[in-house]
Amino acid sequence: MRILQLCNKPPYPPIDGGAMAMHNVTRGLLAAGHTMKVLCIATPKHPLDLESMPRAYRRATRIEGVFVDTSINLVDAFTDLVTADNYNISRFFSPDMDIRLIRLLSEERFDVVQLESLFMTPYIPTIRRYSDARIVLRAHNLEHLVQERIAAGERNPLKKPYRRFLARQLKEYETGVLQRVDGVAAIAPADAAFFHTQAPKLPVAVVPFGVDPAEYPTDKAQGHTVFFHLGSMDWLPNEEGVRWLLAQVWPRVLKAHPNARLHLAGNRMPRDLMQLEARGVTISGRVRNAMKYMTARHVMLVPLLSGGGMRVKLIEGMAMGRAVVSTPLGAEGVNCTDGHDILLGRTPTEFAERMGRLLDDPALVAKLGQHARRLVETHYSDGHVIATLTAFYRSLAR
Repeated sequence: MRILQLCNKPPYPPIDGGAMAMHNVTRGLLAAGHTMKVLCIATPKHPLDLESMPRAYRRATRIEGVFVDTSINLVDAFTDLVTADNYNISRFFSPDMDIRLIRLLSEERFDVVQLESLFMTPYIPTIRRYSDARIVLRAHNLEHLVQERIAAGERNPLKKPYRRFLARQLKEYETGVLQRVDGVAAIAPADAAFFHTQAPKLPVAVVPFGVDPAEYPTDKAQGHTVFFHLGSMDWLPNEEGVRWLLAQVWPRVLKAHPNARLHLAGNRMPRDLMQLEARGVTISGRVRNAMKYMTARHVMLVPLLSGGGMRVKLIEGMAMGRAVVSTPLGAEGVNCTDGHDILLGRTPTEFAERMGRLLDDPALVAKLGQHARRLVETHYSDGHVIATLTAFYRSLAR
């Protein structure tokens, strides 16, 4: 098949969860023999650096980008508030991107146009006008659900009503989009269930994030158990979760285990956290090699209180045979079993107790890691995921 992949940011280098989710599908579809064209938005936050890409990747994907300034503009945000447009979405639309898309669709024929996330849906009218390709939304999250959960956790009484309004507005948009696409490839089963209830006749498939297990070493970290969290801190749910971990969970862990150690790292780490001095805690910014960082530590923490979809870093940690302690929401979308391949904690007390259990029982750390690796090999390998996606696309063509 000939597939046009429209991305809301460059999929290469795969330095965060969203980019990795796009990159792995691109790579998998190419390996399966499909013809790919990648057209992405480049932003101030996520620039496109063609020189850093392997030549073979550039040639196979024919990747190109159009610069769009998606930085928050208060005037535009207020205007969209008045006109009932959704600023979260509208700031990704660019006339330059639209013109490039028109030219591309006029020159080439595609079987499928894969929209990576809700943020690329403003280009649907142009695709319909210039192509007869099937349009598929690859839903990385239920975007309105992310906003609802952030609004629920918002403590500022001035911001809370605004966040609730944005969530309602985004839900209307997200459900409306279902009438304009030919199918949805949802990363998480719960997301697929929502789409099905909103549009029962729309083809929907669960196509989770996948990895190549062979690329993930399962080397055992040396020394005493070290907990770690690794994630982009410019994503609000990550920051919220880390602050909850530090304020409410970690003191409980230290009370029972004074020598416990916690390492935190991630792109755009807030300045106040970088300067934080807390017993047993080491905080870093962006790490050059995420895999090396995870290999040197024992237990991954996923303290998410909001957000949605599926955590890419969680699958990577499991692929490396790392034990994981997560909130139920942090493990959402992953076919895991509490006590078998993961430990789940709902409250600060529960989360701290699970961490303490691993400090007391190193054998359990190894056992959870082994089961986690097996889970990834069975359900989240690239081959399995791409086969599911390809079968879905062929069913739409029929």
